[in-house]
Amino acid sequence: MFSTAAFQFDFIGAKDLLELARKQPTTTYEMTVTESLSSEGGYIALVKLKDLYNFLSDESDQLVKTLFESNVRDYQGSTQVNEEIQKSLSERGKEDFWWLNNGITVVASKAVQSGKTLTIEDPQIVNGQQTSTEIFNFFKESNTDSEERTVMVRVISVSESASRDRIIKATNSQTSIPPASLRATDKIHRDIEEYLSPFGLYYDRRKNSQKNIGRPVDQIVSIALMAQAIMSIILQRPDSARARPSTLLKKDEDYKTLFSTDYPIEVYYVAAKTIKSVQSFLRSKTDILPKEKTNLLFYVAMHVVCTVTNKPNPTVADIAALKPENLSDEILEGGLKFVKVRYLALGGDDKAAKGSQLLADIKKDLSMSLIQSADVDSVTNAVKAA
Repeated sequence: MFSTAAFQFDFIGAKDLLELARKQPTTTYEMTVTESLSSEGGYIALVKLKDLYNFLSDESDQLVKTLFESNVRDYQGSTQVNEEIQKSLSERGKEDFWWLNNGITVVASKAVQSGKTLTIEDPQIVNGQQTSTEIFNFFKESNTDSEERTVMVRVISVSESASRDRIIKATNSQTSIPPASLRATDKIHRDIEEYLSPFGLYYDRRKNSQKNIGRPVDQIVSIALMAQAIMSIILQRPDSARARPSTLLKKDEDYKTLFSTDYPIEVYYVAAKTIKSVQSFLRSKTDILPKEKTNLLFYVAMHVVCTVTNKPNPTVADIAALKPENLSDEILEGGLKFVKVRYLALGGDDKAAKGSQLLADIKKDLSMSLIQSADVDSVTNAVKAA
């Protein structure tokens, strides 16, 4: 009817809705600087501590936590590094603060300077959250009317998400940060975080973020623990999960086998819930030493999943279909006994847990027991049918 009219129609699917839900409205902040250098794409500035405090504060003098959403870690509390930062702030010597501190890195969609004011759109502090928080706390608690010291701030204007991610990883790789934390801003971890929350499990995508808002410790799942759970339950490598927990996320090829968008999201809930259930069960065992609980954890988790699926090598689909909240103490006890006997037979120590023989023995005996169980079930069903 309207042959000359132009129109466009697009289907909005679940992925598009999720991206829209996560999209933050454009926000503009102003930062007063004392000195600055500019080049294409960014600024290096000296900012008075008081002016940084104003940048970090909202109208109620509260810390604007959304500024740190892209940071790989949350505030770490009373660590040695943070205590040193606080000491540098409180003990005013001859040195300016920026002489004693590595500074702060801000990425933004746009940054423009006019006079002594930087106007920054969509700022994210990707490195320097500990410094920022300590400066904020210092001004909240101290008499700082005469404060004239400065901090160095880098403001980088970047629109491409790939470039932003490289900046986040590079600026945080120069300090001692676990490999898991450097992956915190990946989309898949945001997906897992949002999926687990309604089940009462809180994914610590940014280290200490869940603890800082008061989540119960027994309901918090770190990226590292999730990686170990996936390695044990889906890939059936509890020996690697136990022996090399800090290296599982270093190589891209290893990382992609653990956190794959090809896996249904339900798999991560099953893995998290199972590993937390086994942890809780083992903690209740007063006759088992703490070291033994650590050594047995991932093997028992693997055994439990094989038992409830009645398969020695369950598929990802099998695992995703499980209801781990229904794991009984009987199943957990059976898994513990099965694993512990073979663990003790190999010496009952770290060497046994980190070696390959324990896994080989468990898989061999587990396959035989499940096959026998399946044969008994088939006979029973045949008798019932007759």
